[in-house]
Amino acid sequence: MAAVLRRGSVLRLRLPAPVWLPLRGGGRAICSSAPRHGDSECFTPTLSARLAGLSYPELQQMSREDPDTFWGSIAQERLSWTKPFERVQDCDLDKGQVRWFLGGRLNVSVNCLDVHAQTHPERVALIWERDEPGTEVKVTYRELLESTCRLANALRSHGVLKGDRVAIYMPVSPLAVAAMLACARIGAVHTVVFAGFSSEALAGRIQDAQCKVVVTCNQAVRGGRAIDLKTTVDAAVRTCSSVKHVFVAQRTSSPAPKGDLDVPLEEAMGRESADCPPEPMDSEDPLFMLYTSGSTGKPKGIVHTQAGYLLYAALTHQCVFGYRPGDVFGCMADIGWITGHSYVVYGPLCNGATSVLFESTPTYPDPGRYWEVVERLGINQFYGAPTALRLLLKYDESWVTRYDRSSLRTLGSVGEPINHEAWEWFHRVVGDGRCPLVDTWWQTETGGVCIAPHPAEDGAPIVPAMAMRPFYGVEPVLLGDKGECLQGPGVRGALCIKKAWPGLARTIYGDHQRYLDAYFKPYPGHYFTGDGAWRSEDGFYQITGRTDDVINISGHRLGTAEIEDALDEHPAVPEAAVIGVPHSIKGEVPFAFLVLKDGEQTQEVILKELRLLVATKIAKYAIPDHFLVVKRLPKTRSGKIMRRILRTVAVGGATEPGGGATEPGGQAGALGDTSTLDDPSVVTEIIAAHARYKEEQKKKKKSS
Repeated sequence: MAAVLRRGSVLRLRLPAPVWLPLRGGGRAICSSAPRHGDSECFTPTLSARLAGLSYPELQQMSREDPDTFWGSIAQERLSWTKPFERVQDCDLDKGQVRWFLGGRLNVSVNCLDVHAQTHPERVALIWERDEPGTEVKVTYRELLESTCRLANALRSHGVLKGDRVAIYMPVSPLAVAAMLACARIGAVHTVVFAGFSSEALAGRIQDAQCKVVVTCNQAVRGGRAIDLKTTVDAAVRTCSSVKHVFVAQRTSSPAPKGDLDVPLEEAMGRESADCPPEPMDSEDPLFMLYTSGSTGKPKGIVHTQAGYLLYAALTHQCVFGYRPGDVFGCMADIGWITGHSYVVYGPLCNGATSVLFESTPTYPDPGRYWEVVERLGINQFYGAPTALRLLLKYDESWVTRYDRSSLRTLGSVGEPINHEAWEWFHRVVGDGRCPLVDTWWQTETGGVCIAPHPAEDGAPIVPAMAMRPFYGVEPVLLGDKGECLQGPGVRGALCIKKAWPGLARTIYGDHQRYLDAYFKPYPGHYFTGDGAWRSEDGFYQITGRTDDVINISGHRLGTAEIEDALDEHPAVPEAAVIGVPHSIKGEVPFAFLVLKDGEQTQEVILKELRLLVATKIAKYAIPDHFLVVKRLPKTRSGKIMRRILRTVAVGGATEPGGGATEPGGQAGALGDTSTLDDPSVVTEIIAAHARYKEEQKKKKKSS
C-alpha cells in the first residue's frame, strides 16, 4: 500500500472555485434553550448556469415543479458524459419505477478522478488518518487515479468483467477507496462489507450477490488493536463457490494465512499499467450494492446506479454542509456504510474535495482524538454520529477545549436522530456556539441527505435536534393510518416522499418484488421511509422514529423516540432506548432500557427523577412502566440501536443467553438477524439483566 502513497503534512489548498453567492450569518435557533450560531458564514453555490441567481425558495419550487429543468441543467454541467442523456427522467412510484438521465453514458471513476487529475494533479484527494495519531498519509488525485487504474487492470487480468460483482472487505484506507473506484472504472458492481462482520455474515452477502472476487487485507488496525481479516475471509469463501480469486493487501507486516485463491494485491498492481481505459456505463447500470438489515429476514442488497446517485451525492455534499473548494471535509464514517460511500468517497471526490479517511476510534488513544484530528488536519466540516457524541459527552469538556477547533465551519450529525443533550454539547462545546449544526435524515435507500437544516434561505433558523427542511426535489408528506394525507402543521404520521429523486435506490438485488413490497406497496404512489415524523407549526420536520416504534397507550399514539429524548435530558443518562410491550389493560406500555453514568445518585433516585421528567416533558401516561439498567445497548456497526432485539428480550422471546443456535447469515433463534451487531455479546448481557429484573419483580409482587 505504501508504494502508491506518500506521507507528509496536510495541505490547506485554495482551489479555483465556481461562482458562489454569499449569504448572511448562519441564522439562530428558535427554541429558547438554544444558543445563536454566531457569525458563521453560510454559502449557497450556483448549481448550474441556468439556475444562477435564483433564490432558495425559487430553487426549491423549480426542483419540485420542473424537475427536468432543475436536475437536467445540473447534470449537464456537473457531470462529464461520454454520451449526453436524451431524457431527464422516467419515474412512476405507483409502479416503483425510478430512472434518471436516460440514454446517457458516463464513467463514475472519471468524474471522481480524471477530471480533477487532469487540471489539478497534485490536489490532495484523501487524507488517511491512520490509527496512530500523527501518522496521516495524503494522497493526491494523480496518485489515487494511478492506484485505481492499476487495481482495475489487475481485476480485469483476473477475469472480472462488466456487471460482475466484487466484494470489498477492507478497513478504511486509500486502497479500499481505490478498490471501489476500480470496480466503477471497469463496470463491475462492488459491495463493500464492513470489515467487522463475521465470516457467516460475509458469506451470506457474497452468496447473495454471487461475487466473483473478494478484495481484502491481512489485518485491520483499530483502537490500537490488529484484527485478522484474512482468516474471516478464508472461512467465508469456503462456502462461496462463485469466488474465483481473493486479492490480499498488506495493512500490517504480519503474514496472512495463504489460500489457493489468494492473489497478493500489491504485487498484482505492480505488474499492471497505470492507464486503464474507462468502461462507458449507461446511467442506469448498477454502480454498487450495499446490504442493510430489515426488521426480519436476511439482509437486503440495496442497488444504486451510476449517474443519479453520483449527482445526488455530490450536490448534497456541497449544499448541506456548505462545502467550498479547498475545504478539508471530515466524515468519520466507515466506508462499509452508505454514509462512507456518499460522504467519504463519491460525493467529495466528485466535487474535487479533500476527504478524510478516519481509521481509528473516537477514544483512541484518549477521548480527545476527534478534536486533535480537527486541529492537526484543519477540518472545516465535521460529520459524525450521535452514538459517538453521546459517548464523548461523558468525559470532561477539557478533552475538547484543549484543541484548536477554529477551522470548523459546519457540524453534522448522521444516523439516528440526535437528542437535545448531545446536540447542545456538540454545538456549544465542539463548535463554540458558532457553527451551524445540520442534523441530517436519510437512509441507505435514499442515496444521500433528504431532510436537513441546510440548504435554506438567508437568515433561516435552525431548531436543535430537528432534521427540518427537505432537500431540493424531495417532497415529504405525512400519511395517516388509512393512507390519508395529513395537512397543515402540528401533525404526525408516516413519513413518505411523493416524487422520485435521482439518488433513490432502484431495486433490491435479485428480489425486485421485495423492493416494491417494502417501499411502495404500503402507501401506493409514495416512497415509504419506514419512519414517522412530526411537522411543526413552522413546517419543519422532526423524525420520531420507526413507525413500528410507535406505542399505542390507552389509545394515545406515542413515538418511542419522544420518550427517549426526555430520558436523555437527565444528566445521568447518556443513552436510552424505549420499546413498547403488551399490557393487558392499556394495550401497550413503554419499556425503557437505560445506560447510566457512574455518580453519587442511586438508581432509585435517578429513576424517580426520570419518571418526573417524562411526566413533565410529555405526559404521565408516557412514563415507562419498566426501567432496565444495562451496561450497553445493542447497536449496529453504523451506530443504530437495534430496538427489535430489545423488544424480543422484553416480551420474553429470548430467554437464554445466546438466543438459541446460530443459523447461517447471522440468524440467532428468535432474535432474528443479528449479523449487523457491533458486539453480539451485548445481547447475552441484556438477557441476563432482564432475567434478574424479572426475579426482582416477582419478589416485589410477593412481598406486596
